[in-house]
Amino acid sequence: MPRARPMPVRIVLVDDHSIMRQGLRAVLEREEDLRVVGEAGTPADAIAAVAATRPHVVLLDLKLSSGPQTDGLEVCRRLCAAHPGIGVLVLTTFAEDRLVVESVQAGARGYVVKDVDTTELVRAIRAVSRGESAFDARSASAMVRSLSGGVPDRERLTERELDVLRLLARGLSNRAIGAELFISETTVKFHVGNLMRKLMVSRRAEAVYAATKLGLL
Repeated sequence: MPRARPMPVRIVLVDDHSIMRQGLRAVLEREEDLRVVGEAGTPADAIAAVAATRPHVVLLDLKLSSGPQTDGLEVCRRLCAAHPGIGVLVLTTFAEDRLVVESVQAGARGYVVKDVDTTELVRAIRAVSRGESAFDARSASAMVRSLSGGVPDRERLTERELDVLRLLARGLSNRAIGAELFISETTVKFHVGNLMRKLMVSRRAEAVYAATKLGLL
């Protein structure tokens, strides 16, 4: 018997520009495992759309038309409180360190800037749908800067561990990280084990996310 296809990832798009939503829908629905089930352009519409469609992932802009520059942060908080387990992925034009960290504190599992390429965006959506974290290179760097500035001395990540963490956040395998840093795969595993211990996580994709949960900010 043919194997049944897995259920597609259900997505709600939240952006105050309808043309942006249309473009995202067109791109995402080319993927067999992704399905856009709702759209919203305001905070109120976002809350209603998510309640009505029960998506796995919400692609959320931080700037929505009816409020301040970061009204999407409050939407993120409300969605995560009302729908435990939902995956909020911030997709925005803002690349500020503060907003990356505040988004994660509000419950977002990932943060990517709108000039991200399609392949990386799709990868981020799939990761968030699995309960993992996803950051583009700039957002990952913002999280790493927050981490490197606040870990107690005895648990501070080394420069090499920070290098590995940045590459982990980009979704690279141990082999790829080793190639990037010119070190062996075994050495990468050693550094990954150390940074995960320091961050008190058990899954690689949680490492950057967990950095904000240690009282560093």
